[in-house]
Parts: sequence; C-alpha cells; structure tokens
Amino acid sequence: MSGVTLEKIVKRYGAVDVVHGIDLEVQEKEFVVLVGPSGCGKSTTLRMIAGLEEISDGDLTIDGRHVNRVAPKDRDVAMVFQNYALYPHLNVAENIAFGLRIRKEKKDKIAAAVDEVGRILGLTPYLERRPADLSGGQRQRVAMGRAIVRRPKVFLFDEPLSNLDAKLRTQMRAEIKRLHKRLGATSIYVTHDQVEAMTLADRIVVMNDGRIEQIGTPMDLFLNPANTFVAAFLGSPPMNMVKARIADGAQGPIAQFGTQTIQLARLPELANSKGRDVILGIRPEFVTVATADTVGQVKVEVDLIETLGSEALIHASLAGDPFVIRTETVGQMAILDGISGFTIEPHLIRVFDAQTGQALPGQVLEQ
Repeated sequence: MSGVTLEKIVKRYGAVDVVHGIDLEVQEKEFVVLVGPSGCGKSTTLRMIAGLEEISDGDLTIDGRHVNRVAPKDRDVAMVFQNYALYPHLNVAENIAFGLRIRKEKKDKIAAAVDEVGRILGLTPYLERRPADLSGGQRQRVAMGRAIVRRPKVFLFDEPLSNLDAKLRTQMRAEIKRLHKRLGATSIYVTHDQVEAMTLADRIVVMNDGRIEQIGTPMDLFLNPANTFVAAFLGSPPMNMVKARIADGAQGPIAQFGTQTIQLARLPELANSKGRDVILGIRPEFVTVATADTVGQVKVEVDLIETLGSEALIHASLAGDPFVIRTETVGQMAILDGISGFTIEPHLIRVFDAQTGQALPGQVLEQ
C-alpha cells in the first residue's frame, strides 16, 4: 500500500510555526491536490514529504513505513519541480536516464525504460535534443519522464505548470490526468490555481495559513464549502458574499440586506435567530437572471457585462457588495441589456456565520 499519512505534522522556523499540526491520509493510487494562496504552507508540506524540509514535529509514513528520519533518496518518491531542474548539457534521453544511472542500473534496462517513457510522453522524436532546444511543455514532459522512469511509490508535483502559458497549461493538465490514470500511481500535487485543482484532483486539500481548511472531492468542496475562505477560493468566478441579517418571514427565515430580502431554506440553526448577522454565499452559476417584470427578484445594479462566447459574466453590486452572475448567452442575448436582478432557489444559498465564517450545519447539496 503506497499511501502517505501525515499525523500532526508541524514545520517550525525558530519560534514561528508555518505548518500547524496538519493531518492528512492519501490513499494508494489517489491523486490529491494541495491548494491555497501563496504562503499557506502547501509547498512546505510537499517538501517535508519529499524529505527536502525537516519535520519539526509529528509523524510521516509512506507505504506504512515511518520516514521522518529517512533520507530523501531512500523514501522512494519522485518530485517534479516548477523550474524543470533539467541538466542543460545532457540530452533528453540522458536527462530521463540520470536517476537510473546513479543507481547503477544495467544499460539495457535503462535503454528500455527510457524508450518506454519516451513513448508514453510523446518524447521519442526529441530524445537526442538538449533542453535548450525544447519548448516549455516539452521540458516539463522531460521532467515528468525523469520521475516516471524510476517507478516510485509516490509522485510529488510542486506547481509544475506555473511557467507555462494558458494553452500549454490546459494541454499539460490533460496529459498529467491521463498519465495518472495510466500509471495508477499515488500522486500529491501542489498548486495555487483552483482550476488545476478542480480538474486534476480525486480529492482537494484547501490550505490557509499553515492549516487545512477542508478536504473533499472537487464537487463536494464546490457545492458544500465549510467556510467563507473555501467558498471564495474555489470557483471561477468565486462565490458571491453578501452581508445580511436574519428575520422571520411568512414562509420561514429570510435574510435582509439593505432594503431587500431573500427567502432562505429552513435550517435548524436559523430557528429563533432573528437579528443574527450572517453572510450569504451565492454561486454565480446558481442564479437565474431577471428582467423588470420578473416576480420575486432581488434587484442589483449592473456595472458591466462581459460576453465570453457561450456565456456572459454580469458584474453588478448588491447592497454595496460586488456581485457576479454567470449566464448562458445562447437564446438570452436579447435580454442581457435588460437585466435588473436575479432569482435563486433557497436551498442553493449557502449561509455562513458572520463572526466565525463557518457554514451553518444542515446545508448539503448532492452532487
């Protein structure tokens, strides 16, 4: 079982803790993505797994073996870095084979392994070239090939696509996903790009300030964020956040913001909560645009409409807070200029406590 388990892992520089006792269990053959803003501790956590950073406290096990004091070369992990880390004086084949040569593998075994990896990654025509003669995407594939050829128990990726342009990032995401499916290897991937996290991961680990905010499948985190940080971090555009106050309505709890109200789902936590300050989380995709004659709409002030082909982003404001609506353009172009507000089903509104930022219990959207 080539899984990875972190128990109460702490990283400390002097008297300052930068990773605060995190717990994480990565199953065999699972693709887990650590995501979060710069400085949240995700790369430091990855480097502790690789053995490139010393663990200050806690326990790390790989394949059931305690590895806190095990040298990086003996952990049977392979790491793909952001900057490729290729040897410029070696050609592609020599770069891919370097780790096997260091281990003094037989020449015929090395040649067969390089040939196989070259075919897997589409690098066969470039095996005699040097890194300077390759594109960014090709260099990244070489770096991945050098990791694959070792057949490690765990693959570690440290923001490997950050140096690529948008088109290449999209292509490489697909290649990494196909590669993981083909190899079935345990993989831990670090990125600050939530799109990468959503498209690649079996499970996402959202980190902030050296702590884990939430762990779950991409859709579970998208639909059921545990707090306002996760809600605002995942999604493009992110979830709208509207400050409101709970009041009693004829059909259950309502939220008041400015001079308007909106119906909420009947959550147990909202019973007898009149006057409670909350934050409403509303996904741009979950709302339906409304025109002047729509009944029961929430009115917004439209500032800008971005048409992006098949969809449009409507930038507006609601009770002084920015508010974005995502809608399809097909069949709706005629009404885009007449948008005055939106409607939304109560169960699609996420309600967070205004003080703690935590989601109120009882809100679960099925995937």
